[in-house]
Amino acid sequence: MLVRRFQVFRRNKRAYISLWVFGILCILSFGADFIANDKPLFVYYKGEGYFPIFKVYPETTFGGDFLSEANYGDSYLQDLIKQEGFMIMPLIPYSYDSVIYSLSSPPPTPPNSKNYLGTDDLGRDVVARLLYGLKTSILFGLILTALSSIIGFIVGAISGYYGGKIDLLGQRFIEIWSGMPILFILIILSSLLEPNFWTILCVVLFFSWITLVPFVRAEFLKARNLEYVKAAKVLGAKDFRIIFLHIMPNALVAVVTFIPFILSGSIVTLASLDFLGLGLPPPSASLGEILSQGKNNLNSPWLGLSGFFVLSVLLCLLVFIGEGLRDSLKENNG
Repeated sequence: MLVRRFQVFRRNKRAYISLWVFGILCILSFGADFIANDKPLFVYYKGEGYFPIFKVYPETTFGGDFLSEANYGDSYLQDLIKQEGFMIMPLIPYSYDSVIYSLSSPPPTPPNSKNYLGTDDLGRDVVARLLYGLKTSILFGLILTALSSIIGFIVGAISGYYGGKIDLLGQRFIEIWSGMPILFILIILSSLLEPNFWTILCVVLFFSWITLVPFVRAEFLKARNLEYVKAAKVLGAKDFRIIFLHIMPNALVAVVTFIPFILSGSIVTLASLDFLGLGLPPPSASLGEILSQGKNNLNSPWLGLSGFFVLSVLLCLLVFIGEGLRDSLKENNG
């Protein structure tokens, strides 16, 4: 069954290619520390090897004068290392929070041979911030989607399987909960809590789990009256076993179909919060923050265009993957 569905998905060239491109973007973004970093991947000094990307070394390790962390962008330290060895820098020698002081003009500066997409208004490399921002967005979206799907599935399954007063009360609660002004609640909470990745994730999770509930509920309402469910009840199977072993495999079709769309919605939510200044604290890299810089620096179009292009491509890939999953599951069910 899974092989047949994958073959149907593979025949959808747009969805299949999008899946590959999204996988490559995930690999590149999760490996951002090895692609864009102001620390060397490897340093060979006086016959010994060092890995600054994994461990902090003081400047005295390489012949410097201070016990503080080595600044590998300092020309003095670079000369000391070259005299007794060598170092291998990443493809982009800047991290997301690296401020470049040797710019030819005040930031933001346009694209050049050193900064392929220019710098932002604080003199930080745009490519590095896009790469780390993409990592943050994908990681946030994946965690939020997984947790929202689990909670939404459990709530929808209980509401649809038992029905009656449980279903009635559950639906009224969801109607009230979904009608709350999410943006105003986030503004209030952001003034009370210190914003970071996990607090924002928890706050958004309070509202995002509602998305899947209606679809899972509908699947369980339909399946609970089928013959194999009635037979399981007659044989004495417990509700937990019926829900998770008998009905859940069929209901998961609806969940899997909507996961790419939930993921894209999660990424848009984080980007929107960062754009409004309610998201991750500085100097965290995020796609929404880059878009906000583009709005504030209209004379530097590379900022807005870079953030818009990366976010648009990411969302389009997820939509195409979701359409391919939907069509493959629909065709096999038909």
